[in-house]
Formats: sequence, C-alpha cells, structure tokens
Amino acid sequence: MTELTDGRGILYPTKLPSFHRERAEEGIDAWIRWFWVPRWELPPGRTSRQRVLPFPASNLVVQSDGVKLHGPTTGTSHQDLRGRGWAVGASLRPAGIASLHADPHGIKNSEIAFDAPELHTTVTAAMGKGKDTNGLEHAIVAFTEWAAERFQAADANAMLANEMENLISSDRTIVRVDQVATHLGISIRAVQRLARRYVGLPPLAIIRRYRLQEAALRLRQDPSLNIAHVSAELGYADHAHLAADFRKVLGLAPSAYRSDSRDI
Repeated sequence: MTELTDGRGILYPTKLPSFHRERAEEGIDAWIRWFWVPRWELPPGRTSRQRVLPFPASNLVVQSDGVKLHGPTTGTSHQDLRGRGWAVGASLRPAGIASLHADPHGIKNSEIAFDAPELHTTVTAAMGKGKDTNGLEHAIVAFTEWAAERFQAADANAMLANEMENLISSDRTIVRVDQVATHLGISIRAVQRLARRYVGLPPLAIIRRYRLQEAALRLRQDPSLNIAHVSAELGYADHAHLAADFRKVLGLAPSAYRSDSRDI
C-alpha cells in the first residue's frame, strides 16, 4: 500500500511539520483503511496552511478539543496550523462509515461532532506522552481497541462497497463506471447506489479523485515527466481533460501545480 509512504493526497508534503500513516491491523481493516497522525509545533505568530486532495472517504478524527466525523469532500481542503497540536484520524472504509452514519452523502463537505468520550480520553492521554513514537503508537492502539468494540459487523453490501473501493484505488485502468460494474458483476445503477450509500460521492467522482491524486504525485515527484504522457497513462482522453480536472478540483493547471511544488 504505497499510499502509506508516498504522501499521496498531500499536495505540498514538504510544508507538513510531521505526518505518519499506519495501516489498520487485521480485525478492524474492514472498517478502517489506515490511521494518520500529524503533529506540529510552530513559533508564535506563524501559520502553516496544509492543503490536501483528500481520499474519497470519510474520516473519524480525534483532537484535543473533541472527536469529529468528517464527511467526504468534493475538492481540496485545507487546515491552518498554529502553535502546538496534533490529530489522530482514521480513514474509514465504506463499511466503516456505514457503521457510524446512515448517510455519508448528507455530511459531504462538512464535519459533525461525534460522541465518543472514551475514545477521546484514551487517545488524548496517549498523545500527551510527548513527541516520542511511543505516544503515537499508544494512541493508535487505543483507537484500534475502541474500533474493535464500536463497529458493527459489515453486511454483504458493505463488503461489496469495500471491494469497489479496492478496485478503483488499485487499478489505474479503471476510468469509467461501467468498468467497475463489469468487475463487480452488478449494474451501473447498483454501483451508483453503493457509492452514494457507502462513500457519499458519485462513482465517477471517486474514480477521478484517485486518478488526480496519482497525477499530482507523479508530477510532483518527477519534474521531467511529460504531462500528456501522465494523462494517457491514467486513462484521460488527452492532456486537456486532465488539465480541466486539475483546474476544477485543485484550482490550477497541472504545470502550475508542478511549478508550485518545486518552489516550496
């Protein structure tokens, strides 16, 4: 799972003070894809804006001031970091968000308070141990133990939605919804229902999000790559279609993003 280490989804990783992703252990991995833990300590008066192109998923996030459920997003998002802080988040799989909320589409582009006092107490105590890895590991263990008790067994539709996510995220040749339907052995309409109920986004938006993440990663990591070549490899009809997606979601052209990421 290269997403754990390659910074996929983080648009300007060199600006991130400290960030860790860790795969969810077997037993809860039907509900949680991975845990992610940023930490920061900035000088007084300084702000660090973190821009991300989020994975097409919801996240359950613990911070010092409480627990929040973040719904899926339709574009980029950002957070302005100041002072000292941390967060411990769980990237929820389709079966995971289904166990916590009946309508992820209804919390699209928003966040809501989530009642989990035990989770907040144990994770906060672990993160209070300091900057060492030990505190981070204890926080993830505490989150894992809470999840094992809290989440409900996934039904057949939830597991099919997980399979849909696996397919789209891992197979870059998937560029159309009918391809997903064929692989899963269901109708296009059934794919659309799965995506809305278990992700909260249209299936084509999920596909394009993963392809855009891949494009951003490759353009950032290899300045010599031809943008048209990247477009073709990721299933876009041509350079113009990739550029249009970039502008719509990221607000800038691929060439401008590559230039920005080099200047940071």
